[in-house]
Amino acid sequence: MRVNGLNINYYDKGSGEAVVFLHGWGSEFSVFREFLDGLSGYYRTCSLDLPGFGGSDEPPSGWSVGDYADFVLDFLAALGICSAVLVGHSFGGRIVIKLTGMGEGRLDIKKIILIDSAGIRAKRTARQKMKSAVYSLGKRVLSMGVVQKKYPRCIDGWRLKNSSEDYRNASSRMRECLAKIVTEDLTHCLPSISCPALLVWGENDTDTPVSDAGIMERMIPDAGLVIMKDAGHYSFLDQRYTFGRVLDSFLNITRLP
Repeated sequence: MRVNGLNINYYDKGSGEAVVFLHGWGSEFSVFREFLDGLSGYYRTCSLDLPGFGGSDEPPSGWSVGDYADFVLDFLAALGICSAVLVGHSFGGRIVIKLTGMGEGRLDIKKIILIDSAGIRAKRTARQKMKSAVYSLGKRVLSMGVVQKKYPRCIDGWRLKNSSEDYRNASSRMRECLAKIVTEDLTHCLPSISCPALLVWGENDTDTPVSDAGIMERMIPDAGLVIMKDAGHYSFLDQRYTFGRVLDSFLNITRLP
């Protein structure tokens, strides 16, 4: 399927009200496959490999969270979907949060489910501030003309050495995206979320800690939190059965024995 000039790998099965799943950074829609298939007898279930992931083309420039949210709206419009329940894991949760403020007039959001969602920018510790200062100083030194002329690849090596695994594994275009995405704090968006929200978190999540879930639960007007025992950042995979039952309950699904 082509959307805005990009080839997009996607999933669309079932009928009725739509439930749309958005995956995390470095992932693809297949991570939700068992839940997509399991819900398709009750809902129209949809997902996509977001641009730059899985089988989809990379975005044409360094996209922000808002750019991804805009693209998701265009993708859903291409499928004729104007009303949906949105499910987002990690980076996908960022997009869902953004969509709750952007989708008015284009998408009627019935409910949202945020799974180990990103979006809250943590306050930096003194150690992190010091590391950032050292990084900035090193970058300035390596950017000096005389240094670049003699060691042209130094700054790239320095940046990679001091970056996250996601950054190191990304293409140059996706690094542009990541740099914009991780610096955006969406905390201010939470109080304006007007639909019911389910928060699902792994108790051992170290990427987006449970403390983030607590902030979201307090700030989203109609939110409930389920903490998954013995689960990490991919809590829905670590506790598949439990997550499936929680999903059914929130979507009012009663399965026959």
